[in-house]
Amino acid sequence: MARLAQTHGLTDVQQEILSTVREFVDKEIIPVATELEHRDEYPQDIVDGLKELGVFGLMIPEEYGGLGESLLTYALCVEEIARGWMSVSGIINTHFIVAYMLKQHGTQEQKDTFLPRMAAGEVRGAFSMSEPALGSDVSAITSKAAKDGDEYVLNGQKMWLTNGGTSTLVAVLVRSDEGHPEGTAPHKSMTTFLVEKEPGFGEVRPGLTIPGKIDKMGYKGVDTTELIMDGLRIPANRVLGGVTGRGFYQMMDGVEVGRVNVAARGCGVAQRAFELGVSYAQQRHTFGKPIAQHQAIQFKLAEMATKVEAAHAMMVNAARKKDSGERNDLEAGMAKYLASEYCKEVVEDAFRIHGGYGFSKEYEIERLYREAPMLLIGEGTAEIQKMIIGRRLLEEYRFQG
Repeated sequence: MARLAQTHGLTDVQQEILSTVREFVDKEIIPVATELEHRDEYPQDIVDGLKELGVFGLMIPEEYGGLGESLLTYALCVEEIARGWMSVSGIINTHFIVAYMLKQHGTQEQKDTFLPRMAAGEVRGAFSMSEPALGSDVSAITSKAAKDGDEYVLNGQKMWLTNGGTSTLVAVLVRSDEGHPEGTAPHKSMTTFLVEKEPGFGEVRPGLTIPGKIDKMGYKGVDTTELIMDGLRIPANRVLGGVTGRGFYQMMDGVEVGRVNVAARGCGVAQRAFELGVSYAQQRHTFGKPIAQHQAIQFKLAEMATKVEAAHAMMVNAARKKDSGERNDLEAGMAKYLASEYCKEVVEDAFRIHGGYGFSKEYEIERLYREAPMLLIGEGTAEIQKMIIGRRLLEEYRFQG
């Protein structure tokens, strides 16, 4: 076995893409990731390099200038990128979700307008669903859109917007009561708007403000922001799909594939933690021999490797299920839940193997230790995944009596 988390049944094209991305990660990301992360610096050179590789158009159809690849190919690329630096995979993920939502739900005019420029990396996507008091309860959204002639006026405050400053196209979910009488179920009165803006902070277009970066424990480099709408006017042709009231379903479709992405990120970070742990264990000596020769450390390595393999297998299964056209919320929820939990555990075990040096900023594991917790809450907490899994299991195993 050359290394963990091999994927069987890939085409020659898929293998070539992954080999290219892995080489880029090893040469261009890993050597600079920790330094950039400690400075909380946006990795512009890395992003430009991924743009040249065509990663921003990986799943966009060829007719729009993309590579037309599968979710599996994309997820495996994300796994490799997260192995280098998880923040970079976050930059890709939000862009990908918006492109996916456009491909699946956009009008032809919206696809023609945005997808070619997104494939080229000229337009960078972000999506905005959460709000300051929202948490996991999407139905509690308070941001609103009101119809005014041929436009909609948006007001409200959104939160935890990845790529908030650097993006130029944001898919924003708000409540839209127009055409939906009082008493309509909350999820049937939500609409996704495609909001174009200038990159940067402050007022990025009339009525739209990106206040600045949120200072985070980890997941640095990528800009995470608020988004404030105060009389933001959006033309009606920027309602995703052209019809109001479908925003919740559109967003959930995007989040479903986003969960595969988060699972892939967990796999990538766990792989890197294992690599660091197994390498350090063979260099560090105690009691006259490398610590890797102590049974206690071998037990840790065995557990870590098994978790990496298991998480990778579930992530691949969830991606392949979605690619087949089948419903995959059960598989995506399981993969996201397992991969994020195992990632945290593998990173902590690698941290323990490093001993006191793991607490030093000179060692890469310190960065991974601060990054892993984000995966526990991104794209839905463990508790949300368990709710999804439990409900789907009850559908599949309905008691007949």
